[in-house]
Amino acid sequence: MTQDPELRASDADRDHVAAVLGEALATGRLTSAELADRLDVAYTAKTVGELVPLTRDLPEVSASGVPAAVERQVIHSKFSKMVRKGRWVASRNIALSAHFGALIIDLSDAVLPGREITIRTHARFSKMIIRVPENAHVIDEGSSAFGKRNVTGGGPGTDGPLIRLTGSSAFSKVIVTRGKDDWNLH
Repeated sequence: MTQDPELRASDADRDHVAAVLGEALATGRLTSAELADRLDVAYTAKTVGELVPLTRDLPEVSASGVPAAVERQVIHSKFSKMVRKGRWVASRNIALSAHFGALIIDLSDAVLPGREITIRTHARFSKMIIRVPENAHVIDEGSSAFGKRNVTGGGPGTDGPLIRLTGSSAFSKVIVTRGKDDWNLH
């Protein structure tokens, strides 16, 4: 990471800080709540100076890259209803899979690791609901057969994260919502 605190932080700078924080969680130096708080600050930091205090009390990690938890996450529901909501650390690439059940994912309070998130949906005979932040811009590149996909992209000029949906559904509903009281999320 660059030493000049006034320089704009790059995605690589933020990812490096995330790697240090992830290693600190794995070795017991941080709690999951502390990790979520620090990742939230890291991925919204504009300058390198804002990143430095986040890892000042932690040892440096090797340059092995970004931790796997930040890069990819798999959430699966089979013959059941699964809900993930509240403050949790999401990944850059999330694979959602539902078979004969319901999968409800609420990203509105989640710590998002960057400006772009890719969600791969795979639904069969299921209901999949994804709640996104109010300011998110959503791009749906998925498909549906004998089902319903209800995705709204968001308003023009949104400054929030870009959430890209891919994947397919058959005999299923895939719904993206911004509403707080929609779909039993409370």
